[in-house]
Amino acid sequence: MSWARSHLRAALSLAAVPARGATPEGAARRGLSAWPAPQEAGMEYQDAVRMLNTLQTNASYLEQVKRERGDPQTQLEAMEVYLVRSGLQVEDLDQLNIIHVTGTKGKGSTCAFTERILRNYGLKTGFFSSPHLVQVRERIRIDGQPISPELFTKHFWSLYHRLEKTKVPVLDGCWDDSCVSMPAYFRFLTLMAFHVFLQEKVASRHAVGFLQVDLAVVEVGIGGAYDCTNIIRKPVVCGVSSLGLDHVSLLGDTVEKIAWQKGGIFKHGVPAFTVLQPEGPLAVLRDRAQQISCPLYLCPPLEALEEGGPPLTLGLEGEHQRSNAALALQLAHCWLQRRDQQGAWPGVGKLRVSRPSVPWPLPLAPVFQPTSHMRHGLRDTEWPGRTQVLRRGPLTWYLDGAHTTSSVQACVRWFRQALRCSERPSCGPEVRVLLFNSTGDRDPAALLKLLQPCQFDYAVFCPNLTEVASTGNADQQNFTVTLDQVLLRCLEHQQHWSCLGEEQASRGLWSPSSLEPRGPAPLQLAPHQPHPCGTSSLVFSCISHALQWISQGRDPVFQSPSPPRGLLTHPTASSGASVLREAAAVHVLVTGSLHLVGGVLKLLEPSLSQ
Repeated sequence: MSWARSHLRAALSLAAVPARGATPEGAARRGLSAWPAPQEAGMEYQDAVRMLNTLQTNASYLEQVKRERGDPQTQLEAMEVYLVRSGLQVEDLDQLNIIHVTGTKGKGSTCAFTERILRNYGLKTGFFSSPHLVQVRERIRIDGQPISPELFTKHFWSLYHRLEKTKVPVLDGCWDDSCVSMPAYFRFLTLMAFHVFLQEKVASRHAVGFLQVDLAVVEVGIGGAYDCTNIIRKPVVCGVSSLGLDHVSLLGDTVEKIAWQKGGIFKHGVPAFTVLQPEGPLAVLRDRAQQISCPLYLCPPLEALEEGGPPLTLGLEGEHQRSNAALALQLAHCWLQRRDQQGAWPGVGKLRVSRPSVPWPLPLAPVFQPTSHMRHGLRDTEWPGRTQVLRRGPLTWYLDGAHTTSSVQACVRWFRQALRCSERPSCGPEVRVLLFNSTGDRDPAALLKLLQPCQFDYAVFCPNLTEVASTGNADQQNFTVTLDQVLLRCLEHQQHWSCLGEEQASRGLWSPSSLEPRGPAPLQLAPHQPHPCGTSSLVFSCISHALQWISQGRDPVFQSPSPPRGLLTHPTASSGASVLREAAAVHVLVTGSLHLVGGVLKLLEPSLSQ
């Protein structure tokens, strides 16, 4: 146990005494917020979000983790210190009956399926996820709905003031950052989620109807072993969705190293489930589980659970969602079995014996007949920004926050299938537009190469900024990068796209075989002649300007302001505007970043900002 933890309990008795030397100047030198905490009275939601944004950002937190990752216990002990300072003990989290889910792709969709299934059983659910698309309060949900602005504001200031008051004075000349600082952005929101779920549970016992949070579905932020959600000691069940390469500078540069990180959420005696993975990472997960006596099971494919019954209908589009749904069914089924003390959920225990025809590297999870609650839960699941389609007159928007190689491959399969199934216009041309951005340490050239066979007429690049100046919208503010930096990256994306177009032109043909070397046969697209990539790409300074150019006033919901001067001065912008105005159908794929998708949704779906 660290010095900080051993001295904390005694120090909390001095919570009302300001820490010596804790001046705004000193805070600024340590990179912390030098703003005084406002009083709760009169504070509104945007004030709370602006104050939240003054904490260390998620990007800064990642850099801190990278510097300290030699000892993961240091990270977890620091989070425990923040938890105790906030007024909770680690043991308190056991009350939440947590389902803890990690993975590289599909973990959020898996959580959404799982939450919806269990809510169909009449259970009151909590759900913590990241990132948010439009408003930060989306990260903390009760019964599938983001907590209200009023509830967010109430809990934010309560936690903020508590953490301010429990900053510990310097003792014996030793200085521990977790005792004297505010937690970073993601850590703060994780703490806040725990408080919301626990306090709503406690407070609701005295409310009419005896409402309470019966369980919490908690999505890991990044990795697993080092993630601040991993202070959870006793989840009811854990899940690992599909693994791949992402955040390699933090988690490792091979899928095996990443699997080791993800397996860090396994707990002694707590059942865990995973979907079929490549042999190497699956072996790592198996070894991690065996080391701590965690029973780990492999999910049978969804087809096995459909035998003897009607096909399962999923609320989320895309063939890859079937893997997420299979994992969600096992997580929900296991949770119901482990928490069913009095037989409250009939039919849950009816299993069919699984007799695999081939040996599997892990024990297979049970095959069971999904109940009507499970079926309806899968069908009714909504998870915005993931394989989402918005049809607006001649425009169809395809939104998917895919940002890894494997997830972009899945996105391309979904998009091309959707194009095949779309109604062809009786007359007039169709236009395909890509709206793309990529952030962090991801390889944009590799992602764009996967998107190239979709035969886009235009590729549009812009940063994840709804407007050039986002000062009026705290939810969309990002202090980790400058406008010049993000625009430079967009120009690099455009250059990559141009190079791909030149390579394609030099070959004189398009070869779809490079899209999915080990996947299913590529879908055949309707005849389509795209413009040369090098002359059909544009960079805009913000999402609003990009949408103005793409929609050309033809989207009945998107009410664009007057376009800025110079929006059509580029030859491609001017000629493309005429093409877009005259097209019988415009198909727009928005991908590469969940933050980009969120900014687009904010403009296309104004109700999400209310």
